[in-house]
Amino acid sequence: MAGGKGGVSVEGLFGADPEVGRDLMLVDWEATPLGDPVSWPQSLRTAVSILLSSRFSMWMAWGPELTFFCNSSYRRDSLGQKYPWALGRPFREVWPEIWDDIRPRVDSVLADGESTWDEALMLLVQRSGFREESYHTFSYSPLRDDAGQVVGVLCVVIEETERIIGEHRMAALRDLGSDPGAIRTEEEFLEFSARQLDQHPHVLPFTLTYLFQDDGRASLAATSGIDRSHRAAPPEITNDAHAPWPAAEALLGRAELVNLSGAPFGGMPHGPWDEPPAQALVVPLVKAGVPPTGFLVAGLNRFRPLDDAYRGFVDLVAGHVAAGLASARSYEAQQRRAEELAELDRAKTAFFSNISHEFRTPLTLITGPVEALRQRLADDPLVGEDLEIIHRSGLRLGKLVTALLDFSRIGAGRMQASFEPVDLTAVTAELAGVFRSAVERASLTYEFVPATLTRPVFIDRGLWEKVVYNLLSNAFKFTFEGAIRVRVEEYAHGAEVSVEDTGTGIPAREMPRLFERFHRVENVRARSHEGSGIGLALVKELVELHGGTVSARSVEGRGTRFTVRLPFGSAHLPAEAVREMGPSHTAPAVGVAAEPFLAEAMRWLPDSPGRGLAEVAEVTSVPPTAGAPPGPSARNSPARILIADDNADMRGYLTRLLRGAGHQVVAVADGKEALDRVRTDMPELVISDVMMPGLDGLRLVAALREDSRTATVPVLLLSARAGQEASIEGFDAGADDYLVKPFAATELLARVRAVVAMARLRGHHTRWHGALIDSLQDAFFVCEADGTVVEANAAFTQILGYGPEGLPYRPAHPWWPDAVTDPVAHQQASRSLDRMTTLDHGLFSAPVTHREGHRLWVHASFNRVQDPDTGRTVIVGTLRDVTAEHYAIQRESALATLGERLARAGSAEEALARAIDVLHEMWHANSV
Repeated sequence: MAGGKGGVSVEGLFGADPEVGRDLMLVDWEATPLGDPVSWPQSLRTAVSILLSSRFSMWMAWGPELTFFCNSSYRRDSLGQKYPWALGRPFREVWPEIWDDIRPRVDSVLADGESTWDEALMLLVQRSGFREESYHTFSYSPLRDDAGQVVGVLCVVIEETERIIGEHRMAALRDLGSDPGAIRTEEEFLEFSARQLDQHPHVLPFTLTYLFQDDGRASLAATSGIDRSHRAAPPEITNDAHAPWPAAEALLGRAELVNLSGAPFGGMPHGPWDEPPAQALVVPLVKAGVPPTGFLVAGLNRFRPLDDAYRGFVDLVAGHVAAGLASARSYEAQQRRAEELAELDRAKTAFFSNISHEFRTPLTLITGPVEALRQRLADDPLVGEDLEIIHRSGLRLGKLVTALLDFSRIGAGRMQASFEPVDLTAVTAELAGVFRSAVERASLTYEFVPATLTRPVFIDRGLWEKVVYNLLSNAFKFTFEGAIRVRVEEYAHGAEVSVEDTGTGIPAREMPRLFERFHRVENVRARSHEGSGIGLALVKELVELHGGTVSARSVEGRGTRFTVRLPFGSAHLPAEAVREMGPSHTAPAVGVAAEPFLAEAMRWLPDSPGRGLAEVAEVTSVPPTAGAPPGPSARNSPARILIADDNADMRGYLTRLLRGAGHQVVAVADGKEALDRVRTDMPELVISDVMMPGLDGLRLVAALREDSRTATVPVLLLSARAGQEASIEGFDAGADDYLVKPFAATELLARVRAVVAMARLRGHHTRWHGALIDSLQDAFFVCEADGTVVEANAAFTQILGYGPEGLPYRPAHPWWPDAVTDPVAHQQASRSLDRMTTLDHGLFSAPVTHREGHRLWVHASFNRVQDPDTGRTVIVGTLRDVTAEHYAIQRESALATLGERLARAGSAEEALARAIDVLHEMWHANSV
């Protein structure tokens, strides 16, 4: 009705909103419970006027059927395709799809007259031709008629669908893009992304991630919201036209929308919704500049339209997955590269270790015989000069091999230092003083400026030796006049050692690369232009291993100063590498490590090389008998020595050398043969190479120490592996001494004498100890705290038949009576052992079984003794055979019992029966 029945004007009633007002005028109001607008009460007119004039989204329902009104804001935001059809209709007909959700709220307002409030309530509305996920924040308020009765509902509503959907999608992207922490590999990332997407089924009910293989196939890599056994999730997809997903399109980088209808898509998962997705979007996994690595199948929420925002969201999800895959593959590539480098490093370390053996063994076979020839042919100057050249070259080659191996160990993290507190001034003075003769023979001034340090400095003596010798050798090489000064000073937190010269100096352009490996300073005046570029780089590595720093300052033409700073204390060092200084380390010692440096320095002088090397030998040599302990009168007699080395030339050289010293020598080619030979013919000393095929030297020592028969055989290990960690490994294995190739013949012979003399001294004490024990008439034994017999004398063997060859004897001892055939006697023996292992001292008698099977009775006394040095507790005891006494007492007792019972017998039959009973009881007879 154009103007409304009764002349009601549009301006008067519906004019506040011309657009909706026109449509309200077209409603046949007389067909509604409200009737002609002319007859509407003032309260209704006022409510309609407020509704239409408000720019906030509102609707109202009035009357018995809750007739529906709305304004233009509600029409725009929420009503959709229901407009204008919804105007004037009962409210339950306007929103039948959500009536069950909102009816309780409406009824509450009509019944109680109280307002309601809901925030972001999800409602599945049908306003665009399909059920649509929507979110609303709204309040229902009562509308009253002129009499004050509640006759309607006013709703003020905010449509929040876009905000809530956006938040849900943003949360999914945030979780997907969160830092996965320890997740690094492709498999770990795919599992992580699937877990994250599983938490957001509202936005993506299911996903499938496929990765392309080299042959063009696509393999299923991850899923969320769908089981891998579903027909829509085949493990592999080819270019087959019947495949559920268009892998070929994805490989070309194109997205594809797939309708989920047909056989493969029956029973699709629907997540939190009551219906499964109707479509899925297949999106390629693309990283800029790289072909697609796979594709993502994203099941779409059927209650949201596939608009640009939804497509953009799926693209972002695919982008996150693609980026994560690229990052994981990059990480895996880096890991593979790191593993390859590590393998290369291991191969390099193994190469250096092996090449060490290959270099040092021939070096020993060169320098050893040459040293012997130098002594024998000292009167022939021509031959002597040639031998000096060979000797110097051997020393120089050994020095280079040692430096290369040091670099190898440092680079592989295998340099095992042992730091101890020292007086750094005293140690450095002792080491540097070795160079005094060479410096003074070169007409230079040698100065050492000491300092009294307030605290000790922790160093590894062997490594510090290399630092000092390298710095002094470098200073000597480039200094022709003036002085070489070594100074020790204290600074705020440590000690400072400097080596300063007045030599040629270093060009400024060379200073940044001074400590680089294998870098040499060219075109400067030097005593020799030979050099490997190793020395200063090694100094830097070794100083840093001490937690210190090294620096250099130089003026070309005036000289150079190298400064090493080491901090006080040990907090900066690995705790396991720090040890307290023992009595044997109270004074600094200069070893043969100086010889190659001095030999090289002497060679640089214009004088006769022979005289220079004689001075070197005088400074660095060790007296042949140094360290040889006193012992029995036979300590200097020839020893029986077994040699184990896989190198035939080394075996021959060692055999000739030791036989030349008067020893009896047997040589074998490997550790297994050496072990067998020791067990059959015990030598006084085993000299073994460390690196041998099959049973190597370290395992040979371990096998010898595990066998009680060979545990005391002394072992001297020869090794091409230099460095403290190698010698520690040898000593830990149980070696008595450790000698690094190349070695001097005199040093080997001195060590052989020392080890043999010490072994003979130990053997003398052992034999004297054994003789004293064997002289005892009673059987003597020593047990561990658990009853294990570890020592026994000859009388013990004579009584029980079990000798020292079977030691140790662990409980239950083999002389115990059998637990099955004689359980009572076995239990007696067990109780005796319990008594012995729990009491401090005591006595017991027990039955035992001789090795040949007959029964004995022994009486033992024991005492618990504690070693005052080690705290180890042992049980010392004696026992004697009391079998005769035991049976004599038993016989007398039996006769007395038998006589007493026979005296009480009334007949011959009774006497016989009682006699039989006595035999049963006294001797446990089975039958009589």
